[in-house]
This record gives sequence, C-alpha cells and structure tokens, in this order.
Amino acid sequence: MAELGDEFFRRVDEGAPLRPGAQRLLSQLADQGVPFALVSASPRTVVDSVARGALAHVPFAFTLSADDTVRTKPHPDPYRAAAERFGVPPAACVAVEDSPDGAASAEAAGCALLVVPSLLPVPPSPRRIFADSLDEIDAADLHRYVEAGPQEG
Repeated sequence: MAELGDEFFRRVDEGAPLRPGAQRLLSQLADQGVPFALVSASPRTVVDSVARGALAHVPFAFTLSADDTVRTKPHPDPYRAAAERFGVPPAACVAVEDSPDGAASAEAAGCALLVVPSLLPVPPSPRRIFADSLDEIDAADLHRYVEAGPQEG
C-alpha cells in the first residue's frame, strides 16, 4: 500500500494538464476578481498535493476536501460549505463538474451547474447545463448560468 501511495503522489507531483479551456476560463475569472475554489471528494492529502503541485499556479480562494465536511459528494454538504465560505447562497455559485457524484452534489446544494463529462457519463437533468469542453465556455457564460437560475427542460 505504501508503494502504491508513493507512486500516486509521485505522479501527482509530476503534474497533470488542466482540461482544455480550463486555464483560459480560470484566468478570465481571476482577471474579473471572481473568486473560485476547488471542491473535491478526494482526501485532504490528495487535494493539498495537487494544489501545491500541478495546480500551484491556480489562485484558488480555498480548497475543500472530503475531510472538510461530514458527508462528501454526492451529498450537498461540500458545495453548501463552499458557498458558506464565499459568504453567498449556493444559487449564487456555479459548480463545474465532470462526474455523476459531483453533479448530484452541486445540484442538491442548489448551485448552477455546468457539466463537462470526462470518464463517467453524467445523466441529464433539467438543472444541468452540458458542454463538451471548457473551450466552449467563458466567464460571461458562467455569469449567465447564475442569473438564469435553475434550468427548466
């Protein structure tokens, strides 16, 4: 187990590329003074390793891990906790998710939700906005998603 853990963290330290369009979108948000956070279902050790390594250049307002709430994704607790830390209601936040559990968490919390699927298919829902890639999305789109409120149909 220790050897597997060491190998995992070695790979994390080597870095992983951001998804296409992510750096551009995060830069737009930072330039506009819009804070953003990393809300993960991974343990704190993993989140901290990624935030210090591959994502060290990303100016997250904070990170939230599975260890920071009693229940993690798919429960709404992580996104509710993130909204509380931002000092806004969840409906004022946009969650960008790629997994079924993450989408369920954000939706249950009441966040606007953009789904950019990766490995696992995410089922459709009237409250979920889908994009094939973050290359298709800009900061203005995220603002519109919040202003539109929950999607219908």
